[in-house]
Amino acid sequence: MITSKPVRVGLDAMLTPDNCALMLIDHQPFQVSGVKNIDAALMINNVVVLAKAAKAFGVPTLLTTVLKDHGGNLIKPLQDVFPEQTPIDRTTINTWEDESCLRWVEGTGRRKIVIAALWTEICLAFPVIHALGEGYEVYFVTDASGGTSVEAHEMGIQRMIQSGAIPLTAGVFMAELQRDWAREETAGKVAEIMLEHGGASATNLAWELQLLAGRPGAGV
Repeated sequence: MITSKPVRVGLDAMLTPDNCALMLIDHQPFQVSGVKNIDAALMINNVVVLAKAAKAFGVPTLLTTVLKDHGGNLIKPLQDVFPEQTPIDRTTINTWEDESCLRWVEGTGRRKIVIAALWTEICLAFPVIHALGEGYEVYFVTDASGGTSVEAHEMGIQRMIQSGAIPLTAGVFMAELQRDWAREETAGKVAEIMLEHGGASATNLAWELQLLAGRPGAGV
């Protein structure tokens, strides 16, 4: 076990497209049906935001399932973000104990690992805690994950925080990668994701674009 403590504050603590990798674990029909702490449709929307943000910024992203012949294939909205990728199907409940997944992580060369999974208290908490013990800096996405009850989700979150992991949400992940609207090569992609999945914020953004489009010389 590596016991050195990662940096928690300052610029080096921030996620960037070049320093992190994303693992999306077990977003399958069986697991989705058991999520009780968040509306399933909202959770699916959030995990798609997470995946699209990672793709827009070129963040290495792993898709993995467990016993897909029983629990179902990866949900279609998520698979559609990475149609060329075949999810790694595991037997291990703890993804960090699967050799193929671990080789993938090691192959990225990244030490900051962002994870979302179903269910929070099991398939998210187990690899988060395991990876922390191996010296990785681990971030977990609460609103792109879900537990079998409100209590199970919250206890999983508390356990991971007590172990040293950092919680965030899908929107924060995307904003943290962008961090400056002057980065025009990705700003448009972020705006597109916001328009497709941003709820009330998407409505406001669409309205703003409509108003700008009506102004001569706005260039929208």
